[in-house]
Amino acid sequence: MNTLKNDALDPVWARLRHEVEEMARNESMLAGFLHDMVLKHRSLEAAISYFLANKLASPYLTTTSLRDVIFEALQDSADIRDAIRKDLEAVVERDPAARSMALPFLYFKGFQALQSYRAAHWLWNQDRKPLALYLQSRISEAFDVDIHPAARIGKGILIDHGTGVVIGETAVVGDNVSMLHEVTLGGTGKESGDRHPKVGHGVLIGAGAKILGNIRIGDGSKIAAGSIVLDEVPAHTTVAGIPAKTVGRPKSFEPALLMDQEVEHDYCI
Repeated sequence: MNTLKNDALDPVWARLRHEVEEMARNESMLAGFLHDMVLKHRSLEAAISYFLANKLASPYLTTTSLRDVIFEALQDSADIRDAIRKDLEAVVERDPAARSMALPFLYFKGFQALQSYRAAHWLWNQDRKPLALYLQSRISEAFDVDIHPAARIGKGILIDHGTGVVIGETAVVGDNVSMLHEVTLGGTGKESGDRHPKVGHGVLIGAGAKILGNIRIGDGSKIAAGSIVLDEVPAHTTVAGIPAKTVGRPKSFEPALLMDQEVEHDYCI
């Protein structure tokens, strides 16, 4: 059953369409592109399926077939539909460069890669693993973001810039997490099975941070840029350094929402 919302019932889609219509009026050279990618579609799901298919298509997986697969995933999963909207709102609320919803939808590859992963994750859970892995490869090539389709990622996620982000097969990411470019949620290279980090809700992960192994990163914690985290991080704790050590406590309950990169130094390392 098709449960997709129409324009009148979907404020995110209505806002996106309005912003893109204004873009098209103000820049006639982009009018055709904006009509093709957004304005000709009847729902956010239809638009994003078409948009991502154009980004990810290859000689072996056509735009039309890929669009149909992504749209099928979105039709089937209310969780994905909700996540798309929460992710889009998260970018607008937390990234000062996102002055509208249209900008991350059209141009921010962190957001685009994340939504592509969501379709690949649906395929993985449908036991269509070869296609999910093929799509992972195309996402990595198109966006320079490598997320294994088996990873579990929550809603309200900001992947800022996106370049060089790697999220491993058994990684888990909670809701309302923000991470910047070159973040790795990886294994240590010595383990098999469940070997990747478990990141709690509201966590802020700074640029270039590497979190390695099957370790828990507690809710509301902050990982400073460039840190290498090899041990558990308690909830509402700031860690920094190589290897990362506790240095303080974030000033807010969910630092991911404020994107405050300052490193607290309440404790001695």
